Amino acid sequence: MTHDDETRIPVVIGVGQINDRADSGAEGLDSLGLMAAAARAAGDDAGEGALARIDWLGIVSQISFPRYAGRLATLLSDALGLKPGRAHETPMPTGDSPVLLINQAANAIGRGEASVALIVGAEALRTASRRVAEAAAREGAPLAKSGPLGARKPAEPKMRHRYGLVSPTDIYPLYENAARPVYGQTLAEGQAETGVIWSALSEVAATNPAAWIHKARMPEEILAADADNRPIAFPYNKLMVANASVNQGAAVIVTSLAVARALNTPDERLIYVGRGAAAHEDDDPLVRPRFDQSVSMAVSLERALAFNALTVEDLDHVELYSCFPCVPKMARRILGWPAERPASVFGGLTFGGGPIGNYMTHAAASMVERLRREGVNGLLFANGGYATHNHTLLLTRRPQPAGTFPQDFDVQAEADRRRGALTPIDEAYAGPARIETYTVLYDREGAPRLGVVIGRADDGRRVIGRVPSTDAETIAFLTDGVTEPVGRRGLVVRDGETNRWIQALV
Repeated sequence: MTHDDETRIPVVIGVGQINDRADSGAEGLDSLGLMAAAARAAGDDAGEGALARIDWLGIVSQISFPRYAGRLATLLSDALGLKPGRAHETPMPTGDSPVLLINQAANAIGRGEASVALIVGAEALRTASRRVAEAAAREGAPLAKSGPLGARKPAEPKMRHRYGLVSPTDIYPLYENAARPVYGQTLAEGQAETGVIWSALSEVAATNPAAWIHKARMPEEILAADADNRPIAFPYNKLMVANASVNQGAAVIVTSLAVARALNTPDERLIYVGRGAAAHEDDDPLVRPRFDQSVSMAVSLERALAFNALTVEDLDHVELYSCFPCVPKMARRILGWPAERPASVFGGLTFGGGPIGNYMTHAAASMVERLRREGVNGLLFANGGYATHNHTLLLTRRPQPAGTFPQDFDVQAEADRRRGALTPIDEAYAGPARIETYTVLYDREGAPRLGVVIGRADDGRRVIGRVPSTDAETIAFLTDGVTEPVGRRGLVVRDGETNRWIQALV
């Protein structure tokens, strides 16, 4: 291998992670401060002189301090004394953003357009919340229940918003409830699988200094709904969803093998960037052909393995994105990854921490640290949006040949060929239908707010209906596990400005 070859081979030489647990909002770091701290930690990990050589900067967008939106590239460069030739911030903080940035950085190095790249992100919703609470206390004002950012309304309201399907918390259960009967599971069996996977995540977090929560949970604790583990959206409790109330930052430094040699980085600390694969679903989560699977997820995972000439047996570690249980459940079935085997090296978005779009920067940093200790191959799978964006990437101890980068990681054409026709909802339909999927949304006291049913008419049209909280019989039918709701018949009727679902309970 020539020196020229080594200038085009991307390797990770530095990682840094920060947890800020200040006692007050005034003392807590904001998102910019967390990014700077994480970047400095990654620079220390990479070795003297690495941070000063940054010429490519990729930043995961944040939401906790809106005043920084679109300004972070300049602000962070100034804070760190950097003058990168290329610096950009992602348009939105989606869950796949960090893996996308690592792949883009590797491509820039492979093209000879960059020599040292910094990927960094952070969220400080804990600081933001405390500052709002402290300001309200000083002014003697009541504290708003909508959080530090205030009540956010969609810029362009869509039909699904009128049925209560606003946030990812409302959407992902539709995948969970559609997939369970396809897997051949009862409600109890599906929940038991969640308990196994989530308990393993908590055990990983409990031993990871970079994780937010260091307490292992037994499966029965995760499944039991109570005041501390209230139901969020059926069948998910609080301990099954991402924990965004954190102050966390993480950074990864990717450079060329030639620069790593010049910095005297020991071989045992070099982690090579392997090939990746990315594909996405339609941005409207209610028009996808099926709710029990994601074709773009399958293509992303399958092609990443194929691009790297690997099988699942070659993987020592994985990070399967875990915002909600349906995602690692789908991903592990695509891979053939056992439920009992940890699906994370960081600890998952519940226990490791869920800093909005930056989770996978923490996962990448933890994967680098794990591979430095043990194993050869680690697979990162990221998911963003409403089970929309999928990006898979290999990190490995195995030297990658010159010419691996730049690579075309876009496998969208294959996903589109395999997906089939989109299936929009016909809100004008009224009449009989069968349940395709559903969920029940709960208030902060754990009481049902409403149910939402997605159904199929006999002619194949997709339909939608609300179940009011006053319809206790139908709410119980959807949630008690006595009968599987998917496939059961009901009736869609017009009820004011929305449709109502009336369940045929016999």
